[in-house]
Amino acid sequence: MYDQETLGEIDRHIDTIRKNINELVEQAAAVSGAANEERIADRIADLEDKLEILLKRRDALLDQSGQA
Repeated sequence: MYDQETLGEIDRHIDTIRKNINELVEQAAAVSGAANEERIADRIADLEDKLEILLKRRDALLDQSGQA
């Protein structure tokens, strides 16, 4: 999924995911009901997994280019 992306593209994805996580955290604080909370928690976990992958990919690109 991220193999051909540049560092700038990865950074934009990271920023977008972080913003989405923040929005979901705000939504979670505003909703009630176990089903809604669970759905939001699952979505946050999914985004955190994607964020971790992107951060590792960015670190690998930085290591390859000698920028780390």
